Amino acid sequence: METAPAKTLQKRQVIFLAILLFLWETGSEEIRYSMPEETESGSLVANLAKDLDLRVGELATRGARIHYKGNKQLLQLDITTGNLLLYEKLDREVLCRATDPCILHFQLLLENPVQIIQADLQLTDINDHSPEFLERDMLLKIPESVQTGTVFPLKIAQDFDIGSNAVQNYTISPNSHFHVVTHHRGDGRKYPELVLDKALDREKQPELSLTLTALDGGAPPRSGTTTVRIEVVDINDNAPEFLQSVYEVQIPENSPLNSLVVAVSARDLDAGTYGKVAYALFQGDEVTQPFVINEITGEISLKRALDFEATRFYNVEIAATDGGGLSGKCTVAIEVVDVNDNAPELTMSRLISSVPENSPETVVAVFSVSDPDSGENGKMVSTIQNDLPFLLKPTFKNFYSLVTERSLDREERAGYNITITVTDMGTPRLKTEHNITVLVSDVNDNAPTFTQTSYTLWVRENNSPALHIGSVSATDTDAGANAQVTYSLLPPPDPLVPLASLVSINPDNGHLFALTSLDYEALRAFEFHVGATDRGSPALSSQALVRVLVADANDNAPFVLYPLQNASAPCTELVPRAAEPGYLVTKVVAVDGDAGQNAWLSYQLLKATEPGLFGVWAHNGEVRTARLLSERDAPKQRLVVLVKDNGEPPLSASVTLHVLLVDGFSQPYLPAPEAEAAAAAPADPLTVYLVVALASVSSLFLFSVLVFVAVRLCRRGGAASAGRCPVAEGHFPGHLVDVSGTGTLAQSYQYEVGLRGSTGTGEFKCLKPILPTFPLQGTVREIKENSTVRSSFLFN
Repeated sequence: METAPAKTLQKRQVIFLAILLFLWETGSEEIRYSMPEETESGSLVANLAKDLDLRVGELATRGARIHYKGNKQLLQLDITTGNLLLYEKLDREVLCRATDPCILHFQLLLENPVQIIQADLQLTDINDHSPEFLERDMLLKIPESVQTGTVFPLKIAQDFDIGSNAVQNYTISPNSHFHVVTHHRGDGRKYPELVLDKALDREKQPELSLTLTALDGGAPPRSGTTTVRIEVVDINDNAPEFLQSVYEVQIPENSPLNSLVVAVSARDLDAGTYGKVAYALFQGDEVTQPFVINEITGEISLKRALDFEATRFYNVEIAATDGGGLSGKCTVAIEVVDVNDNAPELTMSRLISSVPENSPETVVAVFSVSDPDSGENGKMVSTIQNDLPFLLKPTFKNFYSLVTERSLDREERAGYNITITVTDMGTPRLKTEHNITVLVSDVNDNAPTFTQTSYTLWVRENNSPALHIGSVSATDTDAGANAQVTYSLLPPPDPLVPLASLVSINPDNGHLFALTSLDYEALRAFEFHVGATDRGSPALSSQALVRVLVADANDNAPFVLYPLQNASAPCTELVPRAAEPGYLVTKVVAVDGDAGQNAWLSYQLLKATEPGLFGVWAHNGEVRTARLLSERDAPKQRLVVLVKDNGEPPLSASVTLHVLLVDGFSQPYLPAPEAEAAAAAPADPLTVYLVVALASVSSLFLFSVLVFVAVRLCRRGGAASAGRCPVAEGHFPGHLVDVSGTGTLAQSYQYEVGLRGSTGTGEFKCLKPILPTFPLQGTVREIKENSTVRSSFLFN
């Protein structure tokens, strides 16, 4: 079964083939130009803008450039005018050697959008080379018995020009014995043969010296000469004959030096010196260089490495000459067999070095591939790694485009190292690798993210202004300006909260500062949202909740609610002299605007008229008798009670109590002189009866009021919790008391105080807050409920 990668590769190859066929049909039109070789650099070849029907400015906007194999710059494009110019002088013989016609292929690349236009420049030959003989003189040994009409081959002249500019004719200097005939070879070249017109006579002229001239067809024609020396020898009536007139040989281009190519053989029927044959090569320079022949054995061997890509065929002419000067010829047709000795070549034309993330399909680079080998050795396949979001698309005649397969994500991967591998189909397969790096440029596609969804900050009340109370932090996975975060305060959900005057934020680092000194008793907590915005375009943002809690400080002294400290009408408590020890005289009621242990109150007796007569309970402020009263105790007692909280440092307040010792409740409360006079006067029985009746009616009325108040308190207790009415002593230390359900008594509450009438002066029973109704909700409602209170009490 095929694996998944194999199926993917096969699918990609099918897609590439389809695209290549489509682009071949749509882009097969070519532009061809022609100009003579050796034209000066900077000469105008053509106007590409006009030929392609493009506006001159369009070449610049579309990023036009000239591409030539191997990135060798032969031509240059002036994108301002559209003119195609020669970059340097072009020599046809250097670029194409003997190839005719000499065509230089190049491409015009348009980057935006990508378009490739094939173009050719044909270099026409000029007659810039003269014929040249490789040897300055030739020696021919001709027997005097040779018949007229006998043909003697001569070595050809070499001319690097082609066509009519190559060698067209050979002439010989005027003489009475020979003339020259010019013949055509199979490869198109012309060679001379010397024909005997008149019999030679060694005795009359043993040696002749002739001048052989080679003429090309240029205008004006060029020529080259050599000397032909003819030595007349004695008679030799048999010329050497080769066993084959043509030898056909194939040799791999990677054959080692000195390896045998072929062995030719000629025979001569003569005997002795005339029957001995000597072999020699009979060809031009391009042939004599790669091969050498053994003049005795006729073995042709390799003396220079072959290159199939440079020359594929050689026609080697071999001459066999006997000792009498007669010779014969044969042709050795050598075909160079290609081997896979050239790795593919890749010529890169980079378009862009970075790709914006989230962009659609983008052309990253355009490159061409080539392989000078032939057949399967020259077929190529281009691939990249399978795990990359890129594709190779064939565009035009071995041109490929590297494009993104999908939109990229910089946060996932910021860059890609792409290896383009070009492999031929030869044996063994050769490959070329080219590495490019593609960076992914950032796009603002990620909003800042806070490290926490909500932050809780604490600040102690009475703080100094501009105090740093905490920080928020957000990160952005983008880069550059897209990752630079600025912080800001968002409008609070409650418009009544003056956020702008409470806190500020440093937009660069998210540090939060308290602008004013906070008061726990006025504002215990508030919350707001903080926004984080990046500097991208468009900018992205997020927000987080910040809750600021104000911590209490011991900045409020206890406040005495009862007894009222009114200098104009001091409160006086009545105590019967018959009271037992522990008798409840009164109860000092105090509150503290702070919270927690700062609001835990303790009571102590600071001063007394009669030390040891009264005592104060530390945890609830009850003033009770400490012993039995006696007649010697002064009727007027003055007590100073100290109320102290549990803060650091502790704060305190004092209250003065006036206690009047009476024999019974019938004795009216009088100032000191009047009370002494009343004590000295005898009691009227009618008055006693009236007092008793009034006391009974008052007690009944007081009882009814207490019952009514108790019923109301119990009904309200369902919503306010019955635990708020009695003093919860179990939750505090033995010497402290918290007079509210939360550890403090807020200053904006109203209180109802009920007194139980089971004793002579009454006992504190319940201290219950009457809650006001506020329209706010959430944090602001909590703030308002805990604000400073006013207190009013109802006493009987």
